[in-house]
Amino acid sequence: MKQYLAGSNEEGMRLSRFVQAVTHELPLSLLHKSFRNRRIKVNGRRAGASDRLHQGDVIDLYLNDEFFISTERPAVRLAKPLTVLYENDSMAALYKPAGVLCHSDRTGDESLLDRFQAYLADQGLYHPQKEHTFAPALCNRLDRGTEGIVLAAKTYAALQDLNEAIRTRNIIKEYTAITCGAPAKGVYTAYLRHFEKNNRVRVIRAAAEGYREIITDVSVVCAAVPLALCRIGLLTGRTHQIRAHLAFLNTPVLGDLKYGSKKMNARYAQRTQALCADRVIFGEFAPKSCLHTLSGMEISLQEHNVKQLFRQLTGCRV
Repeated sequence: MKQYLAGSNEEGMRLSRFVQAVTHELPLSLLHKSFRNRRIKVNGRRAGASDRLHQGDVIDLYLNDEFFISTERPAVRLAKPLTVLYENDSMAALYKPAGVLCHSDRTGDESLLDRFQAYLADQGLYHPQKEHTFAPALCNRLDRGTEGIVLAAKTYAALQDLNEAIRTRNIIKEYTAITCGAPAKGVYTAYLRHFEKNNRVRVIRAAAEGYREIITDVSVVCAAVPLALCRIGLLTGRTHQIRAHLAFLNTPVLGDLKYGSKKMNARYAQRTQALCADRVIFGEFAPKSCLHTLSGMEISLQEHNVKQLFRQLTGCRV
């Protein structure tokens, strides 16, 4: 038997989801059978799969040890500094430098998520060994070579609200890019397909099977032939959308080694895409939402590497 104490991140969670989160390879048939046979209890009483947990509830699971996930999580260390642009009790807006991964991969390089979790642990706001079902998480991601703002959740409720707001476009993200050539101002529609084998995308003009619609809002802030500083708005959010769509428009992002111009990249000695997610705009949120206090707020980077690079290469004041 294993016993758990529900914390604030389990508030309102379905009991069946909790059981699945703290177990490993537990068959659904055995899960349902355990509920029927009263082998899953809350506060010493029989409980149903759809029951909602509350902070302080004691959950008893009479299941074989082989199904339980170890609760021992490694301590997190902050190897490199984390830049926090804004934070409150439930979320934070982080700055991701170019070259840093959002999430760890097979390289083993420290990620922005690693830094965020270590930052919270160092402040005593995250205790990995005490959490059963939740760990602080990033709610959007940027390519390794892109710098800018990443939103992160400190609590499970904030993670749900942030993900929903991003999905419904109640949070708007805007970017600044240096392009090779100046695109015409407009809202552009095309169709994109992601090929996982080589992690590349292809953009075409008309709808086709396997392709998803992309909509990108483009405007020029400053043009200095043959470069331009552009504002980019995403009306859809697909893998490599900005880089691939701008390349499709024959104005690729400077320094983009995957979709860019080899000639222009070599001319300006750039090997990292000049792209920054520099503005996040929050819509209106209901009083019960974790994001209510963010209603109408804007978080932006007034100064960043892409602007500095454009000034350095062109002499333009932006």
